Amino acid sequence: MLVLNNVHKSYITGSNSLHVLKGIDLEIETGEFVSIMGSSGSGKSTLLNILGILDSYDEGAYYLNGTLIKDMSEKKAAKLRNEMVGFVFQSFNLISFKNAVENVALPLYYKGVNRKKRNKVAMEYLDKLGLKDWAEHMPNEMSGGQKQRVAIARSLITKPKVIFADEPTGALDTSTSYEVMETLTEINNEGITVILVTHEHDIAAMTQKIIRLKDGKISEVIKNGELLAFKDQYIKHLETA
Repeated sequence: MLVLNNVHKSYITGSNSLHVLKGIDLEIETGEFVSIMGSSGSGKSTLLNILGILDSYDEGAYYLNGTLIKDMSEKKAAKLRNEMVGFVFQSFNLISFKNAVENVALPLYYKGVNRKKRNKVAMEYLDKLGLKDWAEHMPNEMSGGQKQRVAIARSLITKPKVIFADEPTGALDTSTSYEVMETLTEINNEGITVILVTHEHDIAAMTQKIIRLKDGKISEVIKNGELLAFKDQYIKHLETA
């Protein structure tokens, strides 16, 4: 579903050029649950932004569901994002002066859906995520976990094929993080591809495949039986820490 062939990305800052991604070859199939890991500066957020059509790349090719994503106008890129992808962020990115149902309904507003219909659909998604009773509450009246579930509901309302999550548990405590991961797992079980960036080993171990980046290159891909071994290794590390 997502295919990258020899993708490079550099940023120009003044007279300097920073080569962030250095020839990424990657394939993520429909319905996979994938985590991207790497130290600060490894290129993981840049990679996620390119996958989510939030940023461009310099060389190579990126195909999303068979469509080449290259040199698109912002209008065309926005249309494709609205049809294909949903986003979840560490900082939730909720609008502070709108309540939960209004925040969830926002993507449908940009699609031209009338208020009554979009709020009805938004309520259905809040109910699905156990937040129906919080529909009229403002973001500052909700816990971190509740705000993240509102953000997840918002990402789902356009029925995307892929959910991109950038450190979705980074601002949450361990218990709440696991609840959010259970929600993302349930979404994935419905056939939606989920791709998240994380620096937390226990969070990554809950996905089906781990892609490790180092210095702008893929250094390791852990999946299937290897992932089980990774989980066991991490548990042993916790026991001896």
